[in-house]
Amino acid sequence: MHTEKAFVEIIKQNEALIYKVTAVYGNHAEDKKDLYQEIVLQLWKAFEKFRNQSQVSTWLYRVALNTAITRLRKDKKEGQMVTFDAGVHVLEDSYDPLLEERSKNLYSHIAMLNDIEKAVVLLYLEDKNHQEIAQITGLTASNVGTRMARIKEKLKKGITKG
Repeated sequence: MHTEKAFVEIIKQNEALIYKVTAVYGNHAEDKKDLYQEIVLQLWKAFEKFRNQSQVSTWLYRVALNTAITRLRKDKKEGQMVTFDAGVHVLEDSYDPLLEERSKNLYSHIAMLNDIEKAVVLLYLEDKNHQEIAQITGLTASNVGTRMARIKEKLKKGITKG
């Protein structure tokens, strides 16, 4: 039996994970806030069915990414323009303007990827291995490897052009 207290604790422990998904799939601050709330709502709805058969982070990523992608597709059908607000958060103590500029550049190119590619890159940047990414996205591990190679090439070409 899952309790509300346990759910709140899981959300608190994994808040950064949810924020990362909203950063990649949200358009602006208000949109990111709405997406965050929608993800938490979907996690709550799915919480009762979570059986600890996978890691909590795997389950969270799966629900969060599915929610974000579903919402993005719904917004596109409704004709809303999707843009990327590269809100890269850098700690004050370690502020490096060159690093911040490179991060913004990378995230602006990630924003141009399709929904699945964004998910794969996000998980890759979280140091997930191909098997973990496969579990979360529903792809095979070999397909993840192939997609990652293509995505890296796509990003490399885009960044060197710009």
